[in-house]
Amino acid sequence: MKLGINGTGLVQKASVTAIVEHAKACAADGFASYWLAEHPTGGFDALTVLALVGQSVPAMELGTAIVPTFPRHPLTLAGQVLTTADTLSAPLTLGIGLSHAPMMAQLGISFDKPIRHLREYLSILMPLLAEGKVNYQGETLACQAELFKSPQHTPSVVVAALGPQALGVAGRLTNGTTLAWVGPKTIKQHIVPRISESADQAGLPKPRIIATLPVCVTEKPQVIRDAIAKGLAMYGKLPSYRAMFQREGVDGPADVAIVGSPTQVSEQLQVLAEAGVTDFAATEFCLNRDEFQNTRRVLVKQL
Repeated sequence: MKLGINGTGLVQKASVTAIVEHAKACAADGFASYWLAEHPTGGFDALTVLALVGQSVPAMELGTAIVPTFPRHPLTLAGQVLTTADTLSAPLTLGIGLSHAPMMAQLGISFDKPIRHLREYLSILMPLLAEGKVNYQGETLACQAELFKSPQHTPSVVVAALGPQALGVAGRLTNGTTLAWVGPKTIKQHIVPRISESADQAGLPKPRIIATLPVCVTEKPQVIRDAIAKGLAMYGKLPSYRAMFQREGVDGPADVAIVGSPTQVSEQLQVLAEAGVTDFAATEFCLNRDEFQNTRRVLVKQL
């Protein structure tokens, strides 16, 4: 299992400088990848930031986790992804996702038939990224286009897929899935079997399973879990995550966080690897400098 860092905790600062410095520190510590989310209503563009990050960390894989699909036509996103990739010397992985109905409602965008949307979206996006052209007519999305320049390197694409239908689409059409708030039991028993079966039926390689969870080495694990439960309670209310918590047999986000002593954190990371996670992008959720340093130290030892 490769280890990376998810820098999404910095997104609300909307500071390119802060994220570049954070990514440089992660690269210096030897992490394999750096991931950044894009909030639908945050006004802070992840791919633009990663294009700038890549100028300072030329050897580390960069990725989005995730860019919401509904607000962007797939041709628009393909153009942005390929432009960003052209500025980088290291691999770029595009993580996309449907986001959530309440967030799309804030934009006045319908969340009708999301699986149909995902399937049609990928039917346009994937040929554009691989071949630079597409001719597709769906029920809600269409595109007839040929890009000015054929892709020199096809960026990998992964989907935030949780339910059986989304996992099926991701397995058939993309390189894997990117997960947040999903525990090891659910990954092993639900995520990996479903997406792997779909990829196998499509004749595709074994899919990447990228997971993100909060991590903290601390002497006060309950304090950290209480902070997660309070600050990130909304995730426990979203239907797609709620279903994953029920599968895991837990109440909410705090219960799947990787929190505890150095030994406990290391053991929980090993459980994720055994569950089938190929890439883990840690979100360092720490309340003081000592916790951050201790957490980073334990993660670096796992590299």
